[in-house]
Amino acid sequence: MKTVRVRYFASIREAVGQGSEDVTTTAETLAALRDELIARGGAHGQSLARGKAVRVALDQVMSEESQALRDGCEVAFFPPVTGG
Repeated sequence: MKTVRVRYFASIREAVGQGSEDVTTTAETLAALRDELIARGGAHGQSLARGKAVRVALDQVMSEESQALRDGCEVAFFPPVTGG
């Protein structure tokens, strides 16, 4: 088990109703963590669903979902960003 700080930004933050939370997880990768959050259902399930474009950062570096998690790391989920 590890504890990671999960941060949500923009429309994802609005959907889940919080900017961050500490999550205790058995996930080994960013993908597995995302799947655990999706499995909660509700707003987490909808906003992080597979098929939705979601970007993820590990310790403030944009990362692939295959990246390994470690205890105490920070994971951030972002919706796609468009310029204007």
